[in-house]
Amino acid sequence: MNVKRGSTTFLKVIIFLAGIAVLALCIFLVPKIGNFAGELYPHFTYMKSLVLIDMYAAAIPFYFALYQAFKLLSYIDKNQAFSELSVKALKKIKFCAITISTLYLLGMPLYYLMAKKVDPPSIIPIGLVIIFASKVIAVFAAVLQRLLQEAINIKSENDLTI
Repeated sequence: MNVKRGSTTFLKVIIFLAGIAVLALCIFLVPKIGNFAGELYPHFTYMKSLVLIDMYAAAIPFYFALYQAFKLLSYIDKNQAFSELSVKALKKIKFCAITISTLYLLGMPLYYLMAKKVDPPSIIPIGLVIIFASKVIAVFAAVLQRLLQEAINIKSENDLTI
């Protein structure tokens, strides 16, 4: 097994473990956060539902991005890293990261209301970290997408001149 294949296998394992970790959070922690929000604001009957919808809705693009990252690593294994398929996967990862960031940004008023009643208000920094991390991933994916597209264009020009 060569180094490249070992590296991609390691990254695939990390992707799989990240998926399991977020699944565990969705199963065990998110319902508790929703219940907590409902208990903090019992007169807002929709508070629990809105928190659950926001968090579970963000999990959908997260898993789609993990799937795209897994596909991207598979393209690398097949020596198809410099292909339009890789560019499309990066574009989808970028879109998923922007979606996650937007969903958490839209949910920040809910988290602010929760943080107002909690001491210390630890909910807001967690939401901000998720938003910031998603934006960083989106920018990183956009840069990689552009660089990869330029490399593909240069490669195709070189193939035409030979």
